[in-house]
Amino acid sequence: MTPITPISAGTKSPGWSARREGADTVLVLTSDWDAGESGEGRGVSGEALGLNDTRLLRFDATGLARWDSSLLVFLSTVRLLAAQRKIGFDDTGLPSAARRLLALLPAQAPPIDPVAVRDGFVERLGRTVVAGWAEGVAITTLVGDQMIRARTAVAGKARMRSVDLWECLREAGLAALPMVALVNVLVGAILAFVGAVQLRRFGADIYIANLVGVAEIREMAAVMTAIVIAGRTGGAYAAEIAAMQGTEELDALRVIGIPVQEYLILPRVLALTVMMPVLYLYASAIGILGGLVVAVATLNLSAQNFIAQTRAAVSVHEVAFGLVKSLAFGALIAIAGCRIGLKAGRSAMDVGRAATSAVVAGIVGVIALDALFAVCANALGI
Repeated sequence: MTPITPISAGTKSPGWSARREGADTVLVLTSDWDAGESGEGRGVSGEALGLNDTRLLRFDATGLARWDSSLLVFLSTVRLLAAQRKIGFDDTGLPSAARRLLALLPAQAPPIDPVAVRDGFVERLGRTVVAGWAEGVAITTLVGDQMIRARTAVAGKARMRSVDLWECLREAGLAALPMVALVNVLVGAILAFVGAVQLRRFGADIYIANLVGVAEIREMAAVMTAIVIAGRTGGAYAAEIAAMQGTEELDALRVIGIPVQEYLILPRVLALTVMMPVLYLYASAIGILGGLVVAVATLNLSAQNFIAQTRAAVSVHEVAFGLVKSLAFGALIAIAGCRIGLKAGRSAMDVGRAATSAVVAGIVGVIALDALFAVCANALGI
């Protein structure tokens, strides 16, 4: 007859006990297993289980009552200990539901990542440089690809639906007019207020028109409109594409042979690039209107004098300069939003992260690009 020898028992309630049956070790599970009381297998070791010189580990769950995830954690820990000692693991004595759930857990401990262990400054710097270079290559590829496909679209051979392009034009243009108007009329009014306080000291009230006109046409209209669009449209592009990534719509398009770059990205890039100059002109007019209202209300200026002075101060070159900047801002915001959406993860949380990243990247990119335009304009004497 096979000798049965008790070895040890768990110290917590509910508990377990181990006994030897010949060359086998049998773990006896008793009572209720609750995550708040069981300790989830902490402190379990091969010595406590009596696994020394054991050939097979078996279970006796006849005394087991209610159980939850704490039992699975305990069983997984025991299985890992048995695997490390190359001991057989027989789970036939467990409840069928516990066996099925245990089968879903990894049977072996995850390997230690040697890169993570030797994660020093040089390694982190190297990975950052490589990741930055790869991202730069991806963005450059996306920009070049969109330029080539835009030329195809002008020839009427692009593989995109016209209804998508018109919807993107409406969303990026007409739907953005109220917000663009609100922001720019307030900016124009603020410029007029600040200018009125300073210029009134020198009796140069008429030059408030120069201040508002030049500032709006040359800088503020383009920059403020781009910031509004980056927060409104750039974030929406990233969220839409990231959501399609999560629902595997992008994978489905690739499987059936539809190019994502042309079907999804190109309409958005074209729409925002085309609509930004229109929004810029609209924002410039609204901003000057806001300055006009403040100037007429606070200074001894008539609307006719303000308009005449603005026309004399603003040149065609400055309007063209603002149009070029708005074109660059629109392309930048669209490319940034679409790129961040394409590289987003597949979870719902990644959609929000992509939208936030697109807004931040768009705003920072617009300001940095505007600074570059200012330096170039100064060097060229524009």
